[in-house]
Amino acid sequence: MTQNSTSQPNVIFLMADQHRADALGCAGNSSANTPNIDWLAKSGIRFTKVSCQGPLCMPARASLLTERYVRDHGVYTNWAEVPIDMPTSLHSLQNAGVHTSLIGKAHLTRDDSLRAQHIDESADLLRNRGFTEVTETGDKFTVSPRNRYTDHLAKQGLLDFYKRHIADRSYHGENESGVGATKNVPMWDATPTPLPLTDYIDTWHGDAAVQWIRNWNHKAPFFLFVGFPGPHDPWDAPVEAREKYAPQIPEPPKSTLRPEHSIAGNYGKLVAGMLQLSDTDTMDPTAIEGMRRAYLANIGIIDHAVGRIVDALETTGLLANTWIIYTSDHGEMAGDHGLMSKCVLYEGAVRVPLIMRPPQGCDARVIDDLIEHIDVPATVRSIFGADSVPGGEGRSLIGYFNGDDPSPRSYSVSENWGFASFEIKNDDNHWKLVVDEDSLEPCQLFDLITDPLEDINLVTSMNHSYVIAQLLDEVVQPFFKSPAVRPHPSPFAHPKMG
Repeated sequence: MTQNSTSQPNVIFLMADQHRADALGCAGNSSANTPNIDWLAKSGIRFTKVSCQGPLCMPARASLLTERYVRDHGVYTNWAEVPIDMPTSLHSLQNAGVHTSLIGKAHLTRDDSLRAQHIDESADLLRNRGFTEVTETGDKFTVSPRNRYTDHLAKQGLLDFYKRHIADRSYHGENESGVGATKNVPMWDATPTPLPLTDYIDTWHGDAAVQWIRNWNHKAPFFLFVGFPGPHDPWDAPVEAREKYAPQIPEPPKSTLRPEHSIAGNYGKLVAGMLQLSDTDTMDPTAIEGMRRAYLANIGIIDHAVGRIVDALETTGLLANTWIIYTSDHGEMAGDHGLMSKCVLYEGAVRVPLIMRPPQGCDARVIDDLIEHIDVPATVRSIFGADSVPGGEGRSLIGYFNGDDPSPRSYSVSENWGFASFEIKNDDNHWKLVVDEDSLEPCQLFDLITDPLEDINLVTSMNHSYVIAQLLDEVVQPFFKSPAVRPHPSPFAHPKMG
């Protein structure tokens, strides 16, 4: 195939699920085997302080889709989805003549409630939100409805093995759908999958993306979203992947100090719940080490897929005219503070990797400014010259590439389950304040200059009461001048005031 004839570039948007920002070789992690993602950074820009808008799949992905904060789109848990009539950045791309395609995990709709026999039958849900072409699969727990990955496993005679492996790791409690909650075994369990590496879920998704690139023969510019289901739990990388991509003992967490959730107001209830879900009482250094090794092996599988995608772009002549973006929807605690998974508002869960490589590359840069995830789709729109999204608040990062660096944000916001964290950074201070969104009660305060590991909650410190009052007055209250949308009540947050 040859490069599309249009003068407009293409964009490949590679998004992992639950890949924390520091789990990359280019981010200084000596245990991470990520040569292909590191190559993107060596010929692109790596942003080090990027906050997802919500440390949970659907809130984070809804913000990426709409360029809105969780406050405004209302998807503040995995129990809601973007309203069908809400404008998206993909609609803007389509209006600019861009072919928008999806391969892999989208998690923009309530797939767990579908009545369809095969997920392909629900493709219109994503077409209505702006994808021209849809090849949706789901996450590692998606075995029903069927999808093209489970079709592949069935053809290989591997589906029953996979279903049994997933069933052993799915929680079917009174208030859970059973989709995506690792609980029948400890959260830190790292039992390898029975599948061979060649048939592993992220290997398959890499293969699907490569095939799509090889088959591309249209003149229109394209936006290809590749949603990898990993390195999300279960931490089940095949034995071969562990030996190949994570043979050494991984770096341990920098702090395993358990949070003082009793002084964190209603947010402490969420933290306590996540400590329980994480099986924190049984999480010893050996458990964390096993989980982290499997996690890095999962990332190594994705990195290998990234390399194959780059090779496919090069052999088809598309690389010289294609932007490559690598990021994740949210992070992973991976033993930090005795926690696994996400949902909490600590850096491990909120901070995500972001690397952008323009066509033909550029001089490598590392940007430490505060960036929000909603800035990424805004940048994609600017690449294509697409119109702004009604209600969107993303800011394009394209200036970092053309010598006109934008003014950095003074704060960034991440929200989940009715709570919000504000990271505020200037020349003199670097704070993180966590608040109950409805009551605006402060729950946590960290001085990220003296306490970058977020070990010491200063919310009850009389010496910092003036800091809290100032941040509430100057940042938090103006942000929530528009009340947060609540399509359903939170079991944790403060009742609505007044």
